[in-house]
Amino acid sequence: MPKSSIVTLDRFILDRQIEFRYSSGELSRILYDISLAAKVINREVNKAGLVDILGLTNATNVHGEEVKKLDDFAHREIIKSLSLGGQCCVLGSEEEEDIIPIREEDSGEYIVLFDPLDGSSNIDVNVSIGTIFSIYRRQHQEGTVEGLRKEALQRGDSQVAAGYVLYGSSTMLVYTTGHGVNGFTLDPGIGEFLLSHPNIQIPARGKYYSTNQGYYHLWDEGLKNYMRYLIEDDPATGRPYSLRYIGTLVADIHRTLFYGGVFFYPRTKTNPSGKLRLMYECNPMAFIIEQSGGMAIDGHQRIMEIEPKRLHQREPLFIGSSADVRQAQFFLTQQEAK
Repeated sequence: MPKSSIVTLDRFILDRQIEFRYSSGELSRILYDISLAAKVINREVNKAGLVDILGLTNATNVHGEEVKKLDDFAHREIIKSLSLGGQCCVLGSEEEEDIIPIREEDSGEYIVLFDPLDGSSNIDVNVSIGTIFSIYRRQHQEGTVEGLRKEALQRGDSQVAAGYVLYGSSTMLVYTTGHGVNGFTLDPGIGEFLLSHPNIQIPARGKYYSTNQGYYHLWDEGLKNYMRYLIEDDPATGRPYSLRYIGTLVADIHRTLFYGGVFFYPRTKTNPSGKLRLMYECNPMAFIIEQSGGMAIDGHQRIMEIEPKRLHQREPLFIGSSADVRQAQFFLTQQEAK
């Protein structure tokens, strides 16, 4: 394809549709609907300081966190976009305690789980935020609510697609269907996502680490040893690594995807199961990073092989360049072997 060719997200999805073994156009429609919702959310994000949409709703979500007005808007917009086409049998949102059935009689073949607006604590200070989504194919045809709950609890390696939208200095949509990772940048002049970063490959090793180092005193000893290793001066191995931490998962992993290194949100003494949600955050990001050549583990086990037991299950996450994640894994397992 000539370098001057302009490829829209819609055209790219249709051209790649044949790569999906259940190709019938339904997955393509879901990706299109998500991109449409992202455009609407982006519009509201860009004018958030001009309208009464910043701040809190005076409500709390299932995690006991205060719900931002923009969170609630994004949550409703994604549900609206995905509920009309008939491709989905059930949705799941980080903002809802239970699944969201579309219609009891619906025979849609897909499940979409999403974090409508990651990085809520950064909304009011104009720092990058994002949307994360994960798509699974229906395994059974049981239409009961309990049956749909089971359908939503599939392992990460059953994902048929995953992606995120980053609302920053430009708006980007990055996704995979298991055939590499591609990035699209929104051109606000024509209202289209255009292919800007084809076949993204994460560096095999980086020089950055990303974590909330304020929790250092709550970490296991093996992780503390790894932290000390990262900040030691050893030019032969590219150390010390530089700390880069934004506090929005989408933004931190987006940077890691392009520059390499490692992002980790480990278990702590106060959160022994970790803090990130397996179904809404860890699995989709793991799928993207693995498809770009990287690695994602809970400290020991591959993230996408974890058997989910609850929709809002939390897990530790170590994700990024394969060499860096393996180095972290070595320190964690070495300490536990003592």
